[in-house]
Amino acid sequence: MDAQADKNSGPRIICVSSGKGGVGKTSVAVNVSSAMAREGKKVLLVDGDLGLANVDIVLGINARHTLREAVENGMPLMDILVRIDPNFFVLPASSGVPEMASLAYEEQAFLTSALEEVAGAFDYVLLDTAAGIGDSVLWFNQWADNNIVVMSPDPTSMTDAYALIKVLNKQYDKSAFHLLINSVKSKKEGREVFNGIAAVLKKFLDIEPALLGIIPQDSHVSRAIRTQKPFVNNDPEARASKAVRQLGKAVFAL
Repeated sequence: MDAQADKNSGPRIICVSSGKGGVGKTSVAVNVSSAMAREGKKVLLVDGDLGLANVDIVLGINARHTLREAVENGMPLMDILVRIDPNFFVLPASSGVPEMASLAYEEQAFLTSALEEVAGAFDYVLLDTAAGIGDSVLWFNQWADNNIVVMSPDPTSMTDAYALIKVLNKQYDKSAFHLLINSVKSKKEGREVFNGIAAVLKKFLDIEPALLGIIPQDSHVSRAIRTQKPFVNNDPEARASKAVRQLGKAVFAL
């Protein structure tokens, strides 16, 4: 799919990545997908952490089939889809299968082609990648129309986010990035984190990222992870839920 295609010509492919693990990326992807679906958009969330899947755990689903069966056996992706809500669907991945994390070029091409075919049934396709700069992370980001990088206030999160953006910029000529600052004590802290990495990206890569949103620390988030339900639905008035709904509206504007 042409990343420069007009917004109205087909589904928007949005990659959600992070340089560092543990920044809440999958929780963000799940809850934003759910919020967007509640707004009437048909949303597909793809678990792009192909060897260490987490989306099924966050949502508490026991997937009968995974993307592994599509790659290894040619199973149609429509047969793998899991319906979460009327407008929210998931393509689950496998866990504990290291070979899925480093697919051969032919396997990548097959999966991309299959995803492009199934994507036509949706308004938005969100790709929740693995953390870091592995092969699957890079080709999912290359394929996407928009690239979202999730960070936390942890200094190592900033360092690793910079490394991911640098690789995507230097190797794949990506220059437009939307940053999401998660789990902050205040909007002020979130803006400080954004301003810090934005200054580094401008100085060393001549990249000017956009601030997509800021999500506050919220006890409802950890509770939702334990209960395996999206907090944006279970606790709609929570601070994090309100921020996620705003984030969903920001994604619509991409």
